[in-house]
Amino acid sequence: MITVDLANTIFILCLAIGGILLLLTILLEDLLGGIFESIGLGFDLGGVTLMPLLLAFVSMFGVGGLLGTQLLGMSAGMASLVGLVFGLIGAGLVWGMFTLLRRAEAPPQFSLNELVGERGRVSVAIPAGRAGSVLISYGGSTHDITATADGPINQGTLVTVTDVAGTTLVVRAATVAGEEGSSDA
Repeated sequence: MITVDLANTIFILCLAIGGILLLLTILLEDLLGGIFESIGLGFDLGGVTLMPLLLAFVSMFGVGGLLGTQLLGMSAGMASLVGLVFGLIGAGLVWGMFTLLRRAEAPPQFSLNELVGERGRVSVAIPAGRAGSVLISYGGSTHDITATADGPINQGTLVTVTDVAGTTLVVRAATVAGEEGSSDA
């Protein structure tokens, strides 16, 4: 049977309130994060906001404290030390999970203007003044993007992006270092 004294009441409240608020924070993180940042309370630790870490600590402090008093028969002071260890472990686990979730998010979109100066290879031949497509590796992915050029460029030709026109890249055949008349040499 669970004895409910002051220490156990505190541990139970930490477990209940911390656990419920942690769940709400996880579900509503973007909304709560925006509210806190708007009032100047935005803070993160390695990309993880402070609120889930604190709530994980509080709820796991309650779990550890109850474990100490009820299962291990410890005094309130010793159970608090067990709660402290459990709290630190809980906060560490939440930090690790949130860090993994952040890494799993899609990379940020890039602007086509970032591709100016990049090299790619023509995947669909580009007739003069008309559209074809170019494969370009950028941001850890290969992208097949519509492209145009002043003159015809055959499939497989190495090209350099010189400009962007709307959603279309403007390219020219790339010069290879060491070629006669090459501006890259």
